[in-house]
Amino acid sequence: MNAIISLTALSLLVALPVPAAQGPASAPTSAPETPAGFDNRSNGLTDEAMHQSDLAIFDEVEQISSGLGPLYNGQSCRECHQNPVSGGASQVTVLRVGHLDHDGHFQNPEIPIASGTEVITGRSLVNDRAICPNATFPNGEIQEHVPDSETVRATRISLSLLGDGFVEAVADQTLVDLAQRQCKSTRGRICGQVVQVPIVEAPGQMAVGRFGWKDQHASLLSFVADSYLNEIGITNPLQPDEVTRLCNTAPEPNDTRGADGLFGIDHLVRFVRALKAPARDQALAATSLARHGAELFDKVGCTSCHVPSMKTAAVGTRIDGGTFVVPPPLGSLTIHPYGDFLLHDVGTGDGIVQTSAEHYGRWVAQQMTGYLARQHLESTQNKVRTAPLWGVRLRPRLMHDGASLTLRDAILRHRGEALDESKRFDRLGKQDQQALLAFLQSL
Repeated sequence: MNAIISLTALSLLVALPVPAAQGPASAPTSAPETPAGFDNRSNGLTDEAMHQSDLAIFDEVEQISSGLGPLYNGQSCRECHQNPVSGGASQVTVLRVGHLDHDGHFQNPEIPIASGTEVITGRSLVNDRAICPNATFPNGEIQEHVPDSETVRATRISLSLLGDGFVEAVADQTLVDLAQRQCKSTRGRICGQVVQVPIVEAPGQMAVGRFGWKDQHASLLSFVADSYLNEIGITNPLQPDEVTRLCNTAPEPNDTRGADGLFGIDHLVRFVRALKAPARDQALAATSLARHGAELFDKVGCTSCHVPSMKTAAVGTRIDGGTFVVPPPLGSLTIHPYGDFLLHDVGTGDGIVQTSAEHYGRWVAQQMTGYLARQHLESTQNKVRTAPLWGVRLRPRLMHDGASLTLRDAILRHRGEALDESKRFDRLGKQDQQALLAFLQSL
């Protein structure tokens, strides 16, 4: 674990398994607004020269010599996160599978590779790409294929990272209080689930998950390290173990400290934290049609989960297990995500239970086994994180799997906790439906 301790982002290690201290939840009315836009410029966390340097690392195409693979989905962060700018969303989906045991419990798949000489276990992700056969290993074939035994199959579309630095800075208690208010105001019909997840860079610490379709991470550094390994194949200080070493020739770990003293994941997380929030279509938002649509959006009940605004924690608040202090560009600001960052069953869940070793690394997963067991993660099997609607007008494919192609389709697809809201929309007159859709098209 010496590599973890050496991370420049790590300023404090606490062994006790308790959530990080958070600022109190508070109303967002008096806080200034977050910077928004699609201009590839910093939100103020870094100067422009530093942001552009970090952007180049985010866009960089990894090579086999630098650690790409051996199993992977993309060659760069940009490959899955670039619409309309780097850090945005994309049409790229990832594949996850598993099966149910005799008692109906989800089990991770067993994926044989290299003609069965090795079996990939401990993860639900199935990588779509592999680095061999190649010139060095002309007979090496390690492509993953889903066996017939893995009957739970799901795709998840890539998420936008725009504004995630502000989301990370939202206090845990804000999300906890929001979940409680939902449940109370709907008499138990809508109850967002809060899950406490490990902070990989602060062993022993947990916080409220908010990143990923299953809320599997609370820290952007943890989230970046997970993706760097599992999506691109780059081992790093927080995720030092390759999924397979077959066809691997790159030195380990792949992500090494640069001349500036930072690892690649440090640059990547700094880039994500410095991303602006998605900007609205202000011209459309100002029309009477969209303003009426916003009123209907609330009246129908959509704002129970697609929460219009919340406030980030106070400047100086320690988050992520004490390893990150909320700076002035991220703290005490109002954000408008139109989401709650909680897990819900809206009838579209993918049937997948998050895998601890995959997301947190073997060492942290083993250390936190007892605490993770108390999070009842199996209950999240058919739940997904509420999709934040900021920037939704720029997404041609909607919902967690990208299977809904129009806003109307997405609304009417809601079932489970959101069935009543979907029916209320369906009962609206044609003009009112058009107004509500115009409001969504302004986000």
